[in-house]
Amino acid sequence: MAQGAQLSIRQRAARVLPGGTFGNVSGDLVIVRGSGSRVWDDEGREYIDYLIGSGPMLIGHAHPEVTSAVRSQLEAGTTFFASNPEGIALAEAIIDAVPVAEKVRFTSTGSEADAFAMRLARAHTGRPKILKFEGGYHGYSDYALMSLAPKTSGNSPRPIPDSAGIPDTVRDTILVAPFNDAGAVESLLKEYRSEIAAVFLEPMQRLIPPQPGFLAALRELTREHDVLLVFDEVVTGFRLGMGGAQEYYGVVPDLCTLGKVIGGGFPLAAIAGREDIMAAFDSDQAGTGRFVPQVGTLSGNPVAAVAGLATLDVLSRPGTFGRLFDTGRRLMTALEDILAANGVEGRVVGEPPLFDVVFTKGTVSNHRDMLAGNTAMLKRFNALLGENGVLKADSKIYVSTAISDDDITRTIAAMDVAISRLARDCVAGLLP
Repeated sequence: MAQGAQLSIRQRAARVLPGGTFGNVSGDLVIVRGSGSRVWDDEGREYIDYLIGSGPMLIGHAHPEVTSAVRSQLEAGTTFFASNPEGIALAEAIIDAVPVAEKVRFTSTGSEADAFAMRLARAHTGRPKILKFEGGYHGYSDYALMSLAPKTSGNSPRPIPDSAGIPDTVRDTILVAPFNDAGAVESLLKEYRSEIAAVFLEPMQRLIPPQPGFLAALRELTREHDVLLVFDEVVTGFRLGMGGAQEYYGVVPDLCTLGKVIGGGFPLAAIAGREDIMAAFDSDQAGTGRFVPQVGTLSGNPVAAVAGLATLDVLSRPGTFGRLFDTGRRLMTALEDILAANGVEGRVVGEPPLFDVVFTKGTVSNHRDMLAGNTAMLKRFNALLGENGVLKADSKIYVSTAISDDDITRTIAAMDVAISRLARDCVAGLLP
């Protein structure tokens, strides 16, 4: 232990972690504290935070109402492997807010929720295949890691595994279509109608909003072909509004998954949906051939539940989402203006609570368009923002309600510096 204490924190990480990281962001970043809209690293650098824990800290770090709720619950116990009032109250809050939610089942992670939602769809329909979209992220199960990040286009309808260790047979259970292409979906539904259990998608895929009419077309097509429509709202749930993307875009699926925001910074996710489909989780269904067993040691634990309840209470207050969207719009507009002023080709893609720049001159409507983006420029942009006190994910800017007017001013200034430097580097031939 004494020897370890003499090493830097990054050296210690390299000794015990593959690649020296948790597998999330670069091991060069070690965060030690967060408060409101800011985080601090182990070397004392302060950042305006648009990473927000990859999304869950929508109302900011260490929010006093969340902290107070968690402290009170810690005194009453942390987990029981049994139903508890706090988890039941959170389920009630989800049902009150989310259009499709008639019943709720908790898990600990979004990956779990997505994997169970796929299994639930198969159990309900008795069919083996899931139709998903190129570039769509649905966690890290074998079934989800299909064409999440294909490096070439044209891998539809047969997917490309994104990881070693996935059996070849899994590929036979997944079909893939380009996002925002209802015609491709219709063709696959007609060809594989008797085999497809569900069309499974992020209604806003990573950064890419659905084109007008796309989600409505999916709703009509899935009903026509007796296929379930499942929205992965782990990211968009309670971020685009209290009712999530299904309320924001006006299309209600048959099932959805939720995560990130509903745990208030603690591990918690959920499957929510129509009562007749969710009934397969009921142990009374055992022996019927429809039962889907689902057990999790920490599922619905009261600490995460009270953090989620406090977070949803803050979000539900009048004007909260209006301010969140206004903040995002100001940042998006400023970034577009800065790109234009510096002659840098780029598209600001997303919705106000979640967006980023894609360095391309073309439109961005699916993963194939994303592949055309200049990743070297994006990586340099991110690094320059970090040098100027703004922290973001590799390909996302998550806006929180904690962002202040001063934060916006400083962020725009940092964007201006970063894009101006990119323009000079491009002229000098330092970037492709």
